[in-house]
Amino acid sequence: MNKFDKNNYDIIKNAVDPTICEFVYTYLKNKSKVSKWLWDNNKVSTDDWGFFQDEQAEGAFAVYGDMLTETLLQSCTKFVEKKINKKLVPNYSYARLYIKGNILERHKDRFSCEISTTLNLGGDEWAIYIEPNTMLGGYKQEGNALIYRDGGSKGVKVLLKPGDMMIYKGNLCEHWREKFTGNLCGQVFFHYNDKNNKAAKDNKYDGRPMLGIPRVYCDLLD
Repeated sequence: MNKFDKNNYDIIKNAVDPTICEFVYTYLKNKSKVSKWLWDNNKVSTDDWGFFQDEQAEGAFAVYGDMLTETLLQSCTKFVEKKINKKLVPNYSYARLYIKGNILERHKDRFSCEISTTLNLGGDEWAIYIEPNTMLGGYKQEGNALIYRDGGSKGVKVLLKPGDMMIYKGNLCEHWREKFTGNLCGQVFFHYNDKNNKAAKDNKYDGRPMLGIPRVYCDLLD
């Protein structure tokens, strides 16, 4: 049994060349400036160029399915498959530039994030925590509402340097980040389904016709 199947996560040092990560980090910083100008000057009305209204990280710049990060996801897929000994169906990439004061609350992700990776692109150090026990935390039905109740554990603290990657079971393992005291931190997430999962085929590309299509043009459910 490999580390991923045993622990429900694995840490891969130097998964991606740090110079590539620096390139993507610089690209996202530039894109965030362009995006802000476009939004401030009412030149866009969709999130094609990214957005600053991320529900999980207030004020952080975020972009779904950017062509550059989708290409990196595509390039990393065989590497991830080899590390966890599974064939994967690629769904989508999601990048964030976290800012000072951001907190990532404890959560589990949706089905499209069955197998996920977080890749450190650059910026100030910021630990991610993961709870390998999949029985802890989750959504509970309370009346007509679906409420998330965290598992209350300390979890495992993971520090990633630029180029380091954590692979984890995103829809089963709680993960979170405490309050960010740095200034800026770039991360990109690659999300997959296990090809052996019967529902994976219909969920390919997160319901889009191909990688790189902005979410706004598709009838997607988060």
